[in-house]
Amino acid sequence: MIRSMTGFGKAECELAGTRVTVEIRSLNSRQLDINLKLPAVYREKEALLRNQIASRLIRGKIDVTILIDQVATDQVATDQLPFINKAVVKHYFEELKKTTKVLNIKENYPLEMMKMALRMPDTLINYRIVPDEKEWETVYSSFLEAVDRTDKYRAGEGEAMKSDLQNRISAIEACLLEIDRFEGTRIENIRTRLQQNLNEFLSNNNIDRNRFEQEIIFYLEKLDITEEKVRLKNHLDYLKDTLNGEEASGKKLGFISQELGREINTIGSKANDFNIQKLVVQMKDDLEKIKEQSLNIL
Repeated sequence: MIRSMTGFGKAECELAGTRVTVEIRSLNSRQLDINLKLPAVYREKEALLRNQIASRLIRGKIDVTILIDQVATDQVATDQLPFINKAVVKHYFEELKKTTKVLNIKENYPLEMMKMALRMPDTLINYRIVPDEKEWETVYSSFLEAVDRTDKYRAGEGEAMKSDLQNRISAIEACLLEIDRFEGTRIENIRTRLQQNLNEFLSNNNIDRNRFEQEIIFYLEKLDITEEKVRLKNHLDYLKDTLNGEEASGKKLGFISQELGREINTIGSKANDFNIQKLVVQMKDDLEKIKEQSLNIL
């Protein structure tokens, strides 16, 4: 089963007077990049959360946010409410007053300065800085639920991507079969054109005809694309097997796509035929889509 690195999961729980919301967003990334936004009360649990995400979601740019909102109720525990850090507010207020004097601002707006001081950092503090273990169990359960939902979201996205990749592979296989239809006439046209040029050249020049014909045979062999078609077919089969495997890796699919690109490019450089060149362009287009999808596969 393949999984996309794009995902989203959300879970909520209610504690005494508060609602805790856990949101997880995941995007594609070459490595695991975890960004946690936690309330101060849960900061000490950061290592635990990171380990859980690393073991479950494995790779991607993952943003985790835990928000605490007050619930409209008359009964709110004192340790749930923030308080104003008066010493810090006083410090900011005094600094603002000094600044007005330095700038020679005569008007005095104490209420406005108070509003500005309250917006400064660290003016609000929670009494409780250590999480209650029973409450944490509830929050952690919601976190695991959000991780599960993110993983399911990724699996659903992966199924859609798998369907698209299979269609792209089928399109390349169809083009590969179509090449056989033009292969016979391509070689015959090259032989005819070379023979005409050879006859014209021999009539005007005294050269070793046998040696010249050997060179032409070597040239025709260089134009042969049989090996490239066989290798391309094998790479496509390997891509399908990997796609249907238990652990389909985006990096592995990317490596196989590179091999597909080499064979398609070689066929294009050897083809020397307009119809086959058109098919090569179509195969390259589908291959680029496969590469783009592979970058977003876990």
